[in-house]
Amino acid sequence: MALFRTLDDLGDVTGKRALVRVDLNVPMQDGVVTDDTRLTATLPTVAGLADKGAIVLLLAHFGRPKGERRPDMSLALVTRPYENVLGRPVRFIGDCCGPEAKEAIATLAPGDVAILENTRFHAGEEKNDPALAADMAELGDLYVNDAFSAAHRAHASTEGLAHLLPAYAGRSMEAELNALEKALGNPERPVAAVVGGAKVSTKLDVLKHLVTKVDHLIIGGGMANTFLAARGVAIGKSLAERDLTGTAEEILDAADKANCTVHLPYDVVVAKEFAANPPSLRTCNVHEVAEDEMILDIGPAAVEALSDALKTCRTLVWNGPLGAFETPPFDAATVALARYAAALTQEGTLTSVAGGGDTVAALNQAGVAGDFTFVSTAGGAFLEWMEGKELPGVKALERV
Repeated sequence: MALFRTLDDLGDVTGKRALVRVDLNVPMQDGVVTDDTRLTATLPTVAGLADKGAIVLLLAHFGRPKGERRPDMSLALVTRPYENVLGRPVRFIGDCCGPEAKEAIATLAPGDVAILENTRFHAGEEKNDPALAADMAELGDLYVNDAFSAAHRAHASTEGLAHLLPAYAGRSMEAELNALEKALGNPERPVAAVVGGAKVSTKLDVLKHLVTKVDHLIIGGGMANTFLAARGVAIGKSLAERDLTGTAEEILDAADKANCTVHLPYDVVVAKEFAANPPSLRTCNVHEVAEDEMILDIGPAAVEALSDALKTCRTLVWNGPLGAFETPPFDAATVALARYAAALTQEGTLTSVAGGGDTVAALNQAGVAGDFTFVSTAGGAFLEWMEGKELPGVKALERV
């Protein structure tokens, strides 16, 4: 049984006002939404509630207005694009609490959908002000949180509200939580984690937590260079945080104690300059990097070894690319391993969960985002979950 209530636990919602916290914080250029992934993620919850006769009131933030009303950060800008994605009329209401919002909501009928103004126009939102949460609660009969990507923040609309109304996880939130439980909460073993990206410093807590949770830790990206340096490997002029080699050694020691195998590349792709397809490009053993070269991807032999390791695993968690994937050909390792993981997933031998902005972009580049078991669109919340931290927006939904 789920630790939190879902929409399946709802009784008759006809005419009930459902305050639904969603993530509408989408990228826009010249009034056009350039990526509507977050909008489409809300559809199962919003359409599901509207079809059952609820009055659906969407709460969301947009940008960082820091408690000021800013026309360029009004959710009015997102209303028409959202209406197009939802395929039914969407009203815009000029506040998320107070008399103006109450009057407007009173004119809505069962099955109607409305977007309330940016929650962050109120300074109390980011402070989780109880008074603001109480004002918002007056607008609804029940609360649904469908914004996992904002669940690591204890804000009035993500945490405070959940204590004031009957609270439920929306379909997108439910899918995230179920996938995360399968990946690290109660996974089928052996478990592998791929952690890539430029800096160890941004993922220290992730790495420290994962070595106690997984059987195989695959480190890629610029982070791998810091670990190679910690092992005494000469890495030329590669990107690395040399002041963190001691910390890297501690993580490697902790992995040994926890029987977690750490995989570092033993062949690498190097170049003398960081540019697309540079003339100095070559693949070499990790111990043969020249002083004027930089490591920009892991090599084909390392990818083959990692593929062999994945073949033995039942669960995979992935965050971050293995190389400088935005610049060809340094996307080769990420693409190859992602395709291999996707193939294992499709065969039914691997449960694969991936998350984080760069990760989603890398999987899309490999053409396999749809072949993983689950791809989270959350950035910070996904990372904090990988760190083993409690997410306030999720904790507030737990059954008591």
